[in-house]
Amino acid sequence: MATLCNLILPKVPQTRGTTTTTRAVLRRDYKMKVPYELKQGQSRLFHKLPSGLNMEVLFQKCSNPDEEEKRYSKTPPLVFVHGSFHAAWCWAEHWLPFFSLNGYDCYALSLLGQGESDSPAAAVAGTLQTHAGDIADFIHKEIKLPPVLLGHSFGGLIVQYYIANIGSEAVEGSDSEKESLFPNLAGAVLVCSVPPSGNSGLVWRYLFSKPIAAFKVTRSLAAKAFQTSLPLCKETFFSAAMEDQLVLRYQHLMTESSRMPLFDLRKLNASLPVPRLEDPAFKVLVVGAKDDFIVDMEGLSETGRFYGVPPVFIEGVAHDMMIDCSWTKGVESILSWLNGLNKDRTQI
Repeated sequence: MATLCNLILPKVPQTRGTTTTTRAVLRRDYKMKVPYELKQGQSRLFHKLPSGLNMEVLFQKCSNPDEEEKRYSKTPPLVFVHGSFHAAWCWAEHWLPFFSLNGYDCYALSLLGQGESDSPAAAVAGTLQTHAGDIADFIHKEIKLPPVLLGHSFGGLIVQYYIANIGSEAVEGSDSEKESLFPNLAGAVLVCSVPPSGNSGLVWRYLFSKPIAAFKVTRSLAAKAFQTSLPLCKETFFSAAMEDQLVLRYQHLMTESSRMPLFDLRKLNASLPVPRLEDPAFKVLVVGAKDDFIVDMEGLSETGRFYGVPPVFIEGVAHDMMIDCSWTKGVESILSWLNGLNKDRTQI
């Protein structure tokens, strides 16, 4: 990763065909007052964007012991995109270790203004276009194989914008050939994603069918009351069985994760729905939680219809599927889909 900013790394012996699995040490002060401590095998790096701003990347390489088989396989890397009030750490907690153990190189990004990433000189972190462009720049410069892009909540909407624009714009490459501004992907996974039309439909349905829930969601997210109310944070993001001490830990991390809004929601909704896919053969998995307090089943069904795929509804898990106490329920379905995708690719 030649374009990533330098870090201080402990000196460890290098093994042929592998990279260091020690924890990276930041050379600058943490932006989050409650910094996330990386797990064994994870590293934190910073990708320098064309704007000059640095984007946080938490990565964990495949820990499959059969390194020779891994090196020559076509297993796609996984690139994870978080939603509002989260950052790369939400994937590092469970899903990066899980997928790396199952043969996948994993990269979790913190969008600008979130986590340890730099903040732009603006009132909001960006737009669908700028966030997708930052992800594309990272993939173009740092990822060798077409990856699978996974997005959660509003991160899922960013992924939808990305896949709608694959190959639609091009610039002159270094080899004088045209290169897409949005590099090709092996597939996409939309996790509890905001639907293609945005969140306005969700809000209106809640207002008419569940007015109390609508008030709670608005108070929790728009007024950021989840940051000060543990019960509301739990109801908004997690399963009822989640231990309060764990909810409190994540509440602190979410409070510190977002220094500025991801979008101007008014301008965002005016720009939707996202364009339809150019390639009908592109592989998309739509997965959501039956107990989701934010994205209802109709919202998930809308996303499935938009991409012509049946949505997968996971029981017994909440909106923050990747850090919920029942996180394994969703991850197994995604792994099964990924392995099937990888099998199809190796037969080509």
